[in-house]
Amino acid sequence: MNDIIVTGGDGQLGRELSRQWDSAVPLSKAELNITDRDAVWKALKEMRPRALVNAAAFVNVDLAESEPAACQAVNVQGARHLAEICRESGCLLVQISSDYVFSGAQPQGRPWREDDPPIARGVYAQSKFAAEQIVAEASRHLIVRTCGLYSSADRSETTSFVNTMLRLARAGRMKLRVVDDQRCTPSYAPHVARAVVFLVETALAGNAPFGVYHVTNRSDSSWHGFAAEIFRLGGLDVDLEAISTEQFGAPAPRPKYSVLDVAKYHQLGGPVLPTWQDALAERMKGAINS
Repeated sequence: MNDIIVTGGDGQLGRELSRQWDSAVPLSKAELNITDRDAVWKALKEMRPRALVNAAAFVNVDLAESEPAACQAVNVQGARHLAEICRESGCLLVQISSDYVFSGAQPQGRPWREDDPPIARGVYAQSKFAAEQIVAEASRHLIVRTCGLYSSADRSETTSFVNTMLRLARAGRMKLRVVDDQRCTPSYAPHVARAVVFLVETALAGNAPFGVYHVTNRSDSSWHGFAAEIFRLGGLDVDLEAISTEQFGAPAPRPKYSVLDVAKYHQLGGPVLPTWQDALAERMKGAINS
């Protein structure tokens, strides 16, 4: 029997979970394609984990608008396959979800709480909310919503906002236009992974209720503000222009306000989630030479 299985084990969060969790077995898409129901059932019946963290996802929100079937296959059908076998086996299923499920106006001047009704707009957001509803049918489940993941400064990192900004600046793009009317909390994958490990181990020990948890760094920023801090910490001189969502003109709708309230997580006594400023500073320590 394996203790913990992590699907999407080659992604940013999956890699961080396997680094921090000795008992975790990361499975990449090549090792387990969650869209293949037969493969899922065969693998999990053989491995018999106590918990399964589903970090596999179709995350290209703009491509999802033109390829909805591909997005649904991974984010919805994949989650359904995992939920089916976890219900049968009693395995704890942990679904990694997104702040994108909240596309509405800021609720009464505060961050979104776990019990606020989601308002999902766009193919990607709707697929993540549909997955949440499927996973919630399993009695033993955790749904962990996070936002804007970026990872440590290793060269194997997949695309993130931080790496994209650094790459463009280092390539000589000294004038960049970044959206300034969307507020959220970009989150450092090592901090999110640490919180997920705590939630899973606490739930397995019977000391954390099943259900939904928000896990992001604290405080909030616009993407323009986040980019400005990346360049300040990196010592990069970039002419940064603030633009609107409409000026950016992306195919997929973006939430204007998707800041998540993390009080429920902290009430369990887990590792404190730093502010996004402190998290970015930690990440940027190795950025100059990465």
